[in-house]
Amino acid sequence: MAKLILSMETTVLKEIPLTKERITIGRKPHTDIQIDNLAISGEHAVVITILNDSFLEDLGSTNGTFVNGQSVKKHFLVNGDTIELGKYRLKYVSEVPQQTSSADFEKTMILRPGAAKMPAPGPATAVPSAPPAAPAAAVPAHMSTSPGMAPSPPSVAPAAAPAMPLGAIQILSGGNAGKEMELTKTLTTLGKPGVQVAVIARRPHGYFITHVEGASFPVVNGKALSTQAHQLVDHDVIELAGVKMEFFLKS
Repeated sequence: MAKLILSMETTVLKEIPLTKERITIGRKPHTDIQIDNLAISGEHAVVITILNDSFLEDLGSTNGTFVNGQSVKKHFLVNGDTIELGKYRLKYVSEVPQQTSSADFEKTMILRPGAAKMPAPGPATAVPSAPPAAPAAAVPAHMSTSPGMAPSPPSVAPAAAPAMPLGAIQILSGGNAGKEMELTKTLTTLGKPGVQVAVIARRPHGYFITHVEGASFPVVNGKALSTQAHQLVDHDVIELAGVKMEFFLKS
């Protein structure tokens, strides 16, 4: 299990296991990691953990969030990374193999009229048809079949499990209504920074949406999400940052 080690200068203050999908960092009492220091914003940053992967996002803090000396807005965490918040340090420790790379962490798709950068649908990819079934084994002429006894059928290899269909979202309201975006990245963030942001994670067993930023949580099929990741199913309607969108699986 991954964890964060909070320290100030050379003193280790505590260790925080990343047992929740969403860990908030800030000065306010309701944050998961409260740091009572004026250099820290009320809600400074958040760490999202999905399976073995964790990423950090700055929540519009006044003084910024730094990782290994570099200012970041979003950062995919790897073992040994040090998050710097004023005089405080949070070291990320994880010995579990990660499933995502930083290249899979897509920039937030801004949901405002004319600002969404959605790639145009690419050319259709031909799906190879299944190979023709092998013909039944013929009985050689010199091997007569006894009356009433049929030849044994050829053995058939078990079919491979079908791959999970590619997911996509289609905007249903607002200035970008009708636009579509395929969820090809392992992690895709959606929303309006500073208002409401969520992340959709693509996993071998499905797509999961998790709240990242904002006082109100995303709504799926009329029901607000909790802090836990929620698995999406075909034709779920998501309401995020004042925009409605539909999640669907492409055949």
